Amino acid sequence: MRYSEDIRKKVMNYLDKGHTIKETSEKYEVGTTTIKEWKKLRAETGSLQHRPHPRKCSKISPDRLVVYINDHPDSFLAEIAEVFNCTPQAIFYAFKRLGITRKKNG
Repeated sequence: MRYSEDIRKKVMNYLDKGHTIKETSEKYEVGTTTIKEWKKLRAETGSLQHRPHPRKCSKISPDRLVVYINDHPDSFLAEIAEVFNCTPQAIFYAFKRLGITRKKNG
């Protein structure tokens, strides 16, 4: 669960007034580990804004996939998956992510 920046500020202000992490945790019903992470975040960045998680690297290069589709417009998902060494489902989701739609007649 992601807490709003407003709640984070209230919790940290309460903590700054001399209360312990345990007291703060009980008052605001926020886990002690979460409060420690917020302290660490504030010390490192000077802010309590949520840090987005870095996006995972994809096995399928979007640029390579688009080039392959342009060169091989009639290929099936399974065939594309063999080229990219992944599953057809991974190709399907890559298409979805890239906004590529294909309809085969036949």
